[in-house]
Amino acid sequence: MYGAILNVKFTVVVHSAPYSTQAAASAYRFTKALLEQGHDVYRLFFFGDGVHNTSKLTVVAQDDTNWQQQWDKLIELQKLDSVVCVTSAIKRGIIDEAESARHELGAVSLSSSSEISGLGQLIDATINSDRVINFG
Repeated sequence: MYGAILNVKFTVVVHSAPYSTQAAASAYRFTKALLEQGHDVYRLFFFGDGVHNTSKLTVVAQDDTNWQQQWDKLIELQKLDSVVCVTSAIKRGIIDEAESARHELGAVSLSSSSEISGLGQLIDATINSDRVINFG
């Protein structure tokens, strides 16, 4: 069909922290627009400083956008597969219950909407997506 919009499967990779550049906010808006247009998001992958987007311990001023909260809500609402690079996360203090117990830290900073995993998840996403878009 000429002119038909095809459903495309995307993976979105976020490399930037939420308040260091506009990249994380752009990634959020892009992901939301994809979903509104009926495309599929195979996986969100947070890498490097991008893992800060999945912290549940961030507090921002009332007149500022809480991007971590926005990501968490979008992931939960749309039931998106959200993966956080384990090496990047641990180095930056983003940990889940398993890593907290393993390192005897007694705290969890990762939002429950995301999971910590390795780069194999990014490779899988690259293989199973029509497009991989990087921000940051």
